[in-house]
Amino acid sequence: MPPRGDANTEDREKSRRIGALSELWPFLRPYRGLLSAALVALVFTAAISLVMPIAVRRVVDGFADQAVMMLDQYFLAALGVAVLLAFGTGLRYYLVTRLGERVVADIREAVFARVIGLSPAFFERIMTGEVLSRITTDTTLILSVLGSSVSVALRNLLILVGGLAMLLATSAKLTGLVLLIVPAVIIPIIVLGRRLRVLGRENQDWIAKSSGNASEALLSVQTVQAFTHEEPSRDEFHELTEESFRSAEKRIGTRALMTVIVITLIFSGVVGVLWVGMRDVTAERMTIGALVQFVIYAMMTAGAVGALSEIWSELQRAAGATERLVELLTAQDSVKDPAQPRPTPEAIAGEILFDNVTFRYPARPEHLALDEVNLHVRPGETVALVGPSGAGKSTIIQLLQRFYDPNQGAVKVDGIDLREMARADFRRQIALVPQDAVIFATTARENIRFGRLDATDAEVEAAAKAAAAHDFLTKLPDGYETFVGERGVMLSGGQKQRIAIARAILRDAPILLLDEATSALDAESERAVQHAVDEMARDRTTIIIAHRLATVKKADRIVVFEDGRIVAQGSHDDLVAEGGLYARLARLQFTEGLAAE
Repeated sequence: MPPRGDANTEDREKSRRIGALSELWPFLRPYRGLLSAALVALVFTAAISLVMPIAVRRVVDGFADQAVMMLDQYFLAALGVAVLLAFGTGLRYYLVTRLGERVVADIREAVFARVIGLSPAFFERIMTGEVLSRITTDTTLILSVLGSSVSVALRNLLILVGGLAMLLATSAKLTGLVLLIVPAVIIPIIVLGRRLRVLGRENQDWIAKSSGNASEALLSVQTVQAFTHEEPSRDEFHELTEESFRSAEKRIGTRALMTVIVITLIFSGVVGVLWVGMRDVTAERMTIGALVQFVIYAMMTAGAVGALSEIWSELQRAAGATERLVELLTAQDSVKDPAQPRPTPEAIAGEILFDNVTFRYPARPEHLALDEVNLHVRPGETVALVGPSGAGKSTIIQLLQRFYDPNQGAVKVDGIDLREMARADFRRQIALVPQDAVIFATTARENIRFGRLDATDAEVEAAAKAAAAHDFLTKLPDGYETFVGERGVMLSGGQKQRIAIARAILRDAPILLLDEATSALDAESERAVQHAVDEMARDRTTIIIAHRLATVKKADRIVVFEDGRIVAQGSHDDLVAEGGLYARLARLQFTEGLAAE
């Protein structure tokens, strides 16, 4: 059996603890009035449903007794009951469905609001895809239960209890027969129903696996074609699709078998009850109307039992979904705002201090990312961090934004420990240009405006000009209003990077963080953007991470990292003269550059 996917509600893990559904009460509490109205409508429709067979009996007996004068009244009464049932059912559907949609919308908002503020350490323990699955698939399960299953379960419970009472009142003898038939019908439904659920999960697994295979191949279609891997990809997808079909065949066969068995048993039971009942009618021990009434109640009762047995499984899945969502809502974050944060000035000077900082990433506790690092950056100073990959440079930026807290020591801005401030307050004082530019599925203008949402169009365009992005943006089909696609698929790597730089320029923050900001640019664009970066860095505290040393030669100070430690710092010329790691890196890069020329 293939690995299980998350793309379908049938595949979600169940919970044996149905009581987990009580965790939904905080979301239901604000809508107690709507909930009460829905319950009233539910009881009303169940009561009307139980009255309907009595109306049918009156009509049938009216024919049998040839009480022509009463037939009009009987038919009018039956029509009135039907209208009340229709009205009550419609009202119940509206109230229950609206309540379910409202509660699920609140749950989705609450979960997203919680998750969007969790630190990256949380996402080291759980995959983003699983979080999205919980927000979508699990809330869909809860919607199904709140908007349908619970209502149907309560209605069927009322009908079951009321139906049994009416069966006994109509005919105790026939009721005994029905109680013998019902288990004979329910047992195959339960047994084959479980088998169907297993086969359904297996079928969905294969569908999910084939979809994943197709998605992976299509997203990498250029690589597939470049390596002439089309035929193996077709064969692999064919095998997965055929496995899905074979699994579906088993499911279809089992459902067909269950249909044959259940219909045969139900009709055999109905025929048996009718046979006994008709003998009572001919012996004048009951009327034909009473027999019809009894049969209707018997079918309603059997249907209620079958529905309840099926709904139980849905309630278990919904309980599991609730547990998973509550886990997100109550997740403990290792990075928290203080209960009483220190106020952050409107404009900070930009002094940065790493005071004896030691740090290990939660997912790699055995590896020291930073080892007793002491780094002081003066206000307005431009400091470049260089060193091999994995030396700890990007960790400096991660800690400075307080995505993580150090295991030892403190990170301070203007002398205040970041742990004493609200994260949103000091992050407003920081502009970031990441190595992999993040582009959102919106217009180019809105991607730049992401840096400062209240910026005017003129300010957005000024930032784009400063980042050498204005020229290519104006050449797009709709200029700044061009929709750039998911993850900026319409843009080149260099264009994405320039938009990210424009975004940082627009933010106009006193601290600027550049993580390989010009790595995706060609030589001409890099020269233009480097000038923009130099201008942006003026009068700001700037930390630059770069592998290409040519881009950091003008920095006020260069700090060299190796194995999580600072091994040297100074100007470019001083570090080259000093020898060591930086001199070796400079010799390799500049020698290779001259050789390439």
